[in-house]
Amino acid sequence: MANHYRYILFYKPYGVLSQFTQETSKHNTLKDYIPVPDVYPVGRLDWDSEGLLLLTNDGQLQHRLAHPCFGHQRTYWVQVEGIPSADALNKLQMGVEIQNYRTQPAQVRLFLEHPHLPERNPPIRFRKSIPTSWLEMTLTEGKNRQVRRMTATVGFPTLRLVRVSIAHLNLNGLQLGQWRHLMPSELKLLHSLPKKYKQLSRAITTRVK
Repeated sequence: MANHYRYILFYKPYGVLSQFTQETSKHNTLKDYIPVPDVYPVGRLDWDSEGLLLLTNDGQLQHRLAHPCFGHQRTYWVQVEGIPSADALNKLQMGVEIQNYRTQPAQVRLFLEHPHLPERNPPIRFRKSIPTSWLEMTLTEGKNRQVRRMTATVGFPTLRLVRVSIAHLNLNGLQLGQWRHLMPSELKLLHSLPKKYKQLSRAITTRVK
């Protein structure tokens, strides 16, 4: 691996575009946080989503991870409006129709307690009459706004979305708005991700209480 390649993990806050160029003054960009030239996001994280973003100037790795045949796992913590039923969770696991596309099987579980996360700024909308709950969703594909469309399809709109891991990479040790270089061990695993990354083949179980 060439020494000039750079690999960065960033904990993207809400309201930040996953790009370095600013088209309008409405949102911050990666340039406001990462003073490293010529690195680009692998995939994307919408401006209204938070969490882990991988950046690199390794074009071959970017292409490899972006290609559908490498469907690496991405895990999200998702705050939804309402408390999903076992039937709704099962539908998310098995796959739902969004925009004439059926999603691949996913791992989905309902949190028994809200996960520990920093407060979002601005906070989500709150309605006294409707409770919220958190899901953990692990997908092996990344269609445009897929998680939001999936939860909306089963009747539980997404209020907050945080990506907590990409394959073996996670947010551990990063504070909101911070970035760091990948460690050699993390990079070695990233380059060794097999084609057709291990699918969700084992029985999908959901803890619903």
